[in-house]
Amino acid sequence: METFHDLRVVEPENEQDLSTALRCADRDGLAVIPRGGGTKLWGNRPARADLILSTARLNRIVEHAWADLTVTVEAGCVFSDLQHALAPHGQRLALDPLWPDRATIGGILSTNDSGVWRLTYGGLRDLLIGITLVLPDGTIARSGGKVVKNVAGYDLPKLATGALGTLGVITQAIFRLHPLPRKTRTLTLFPVSVAEAQALLLRLQDTNVAHTALQIRFAAGNSPEIDILLEGTGAGMDSQTARVADIAGTTQVTEGTDSVWREREEIAESAAVAKCSVLPSLIADTISAISRAGDPDWRAVVQATGIGWIALNAPLENLRAQIESAGGSLTVLRQRPGGPPIEAWGNPGDVLPLMRAIKQRFDPKGTLNPGRFVGGI
Repeated sequence: METFHDLRVVEPENEQDLSTALRCADRDGLAVIPRGGGTKLWGNRPARADLILSTARLNRIVEHAWADLTVTVEAGCVFSDLQHALAPHGQRLALDPLWPDRATIGGILSTNDSGVWRLTYGGLRDLLIGITLVLPDGTIARSGGKVVKNVAGYDLPKLATGALGTLGVITQAIFRLHPLPRKTRTLTLFPVSVAEAQALLLRLQDTNVAHTALQIRFAAGNSPEIDILLEGTGAGMDSQTARVADIAGTTQVTEGTDSVWREREEIAESAAVAKCSVLPSLIADTISAISRAGDPDWRAVVQATGIGWIALNAPLENLRAQIESAGGSLTVLRQRPGGPPIEAWGNPGDVLPLMRAIKQRFDPKGTLNPGRFVGGI
């Protein structure tokens, strides 16, 4: 995570003031670093940095249309505050981002941080139905709407999600909501090898087990552990638990704790962190490559979708090459202490010209987060 010193910090009180501040910075040629909770300053180090533009004061829940299962919220709202406001109505934003007590809506959207619940509820782009984005020239652009089936017009919500604040500053978002579950239960399985863990995960995926989340935890020198999150009624979860035990066969199954779902946070706070995306059928090969990288204390959590978080204090070039050769990706979120710098994003493929063209259209002066994103965007 990068830190910035001796920079001017602006905290606008409303969207119009933020627009004015950004327009003036763009006019004067200042490089602007948007910031929410400051929890996910990932990517390459900015090529320039003159001004931090904070959304901390834009923290209101604008409207909770509980009958329509939608909520409109400002970008500076802390995620846990939003969930606490929705809970009395029996609703939630079906999302499990990192550090929910500190992360803001804008930061979560800008880094596309969704977590293991995406297996059931989809990623951020599936939950987001409207967005307000302030462009570098001060233009306030709105896209989407408050109804879940709105698909008309330019899809600005999907474009801004995961753009790392390089296209505009998110000031407001509209999400679809889901009901809170009646009960939850975490099961942990103990396969004896990495190969068995992958095979068991794929079997669980191919059955009718109604799980909300599914992940494998790995650590150097230890056997892997599989975690399954069940939600619903007591009777329903009892039935699903029996089904999991039947699929597991001789593999031990116990009722686990909710703390296993926070292990991704522990890994993300490590000194050197990478995020990978691989096919679920290649998880075992990826873990074998990680174990050969040279760090005796490596750890990883890999979701059933093949998205993994890796704490690895070792050179990453060979690991990245193997993952990319198999069609995956490896992003360096935090550089290895004392090691040579490595490009954070890896090979962008043939999409880079299009991404540069979009950046040029939205931010022709390179005002927002210059150099931080893929290909030095």
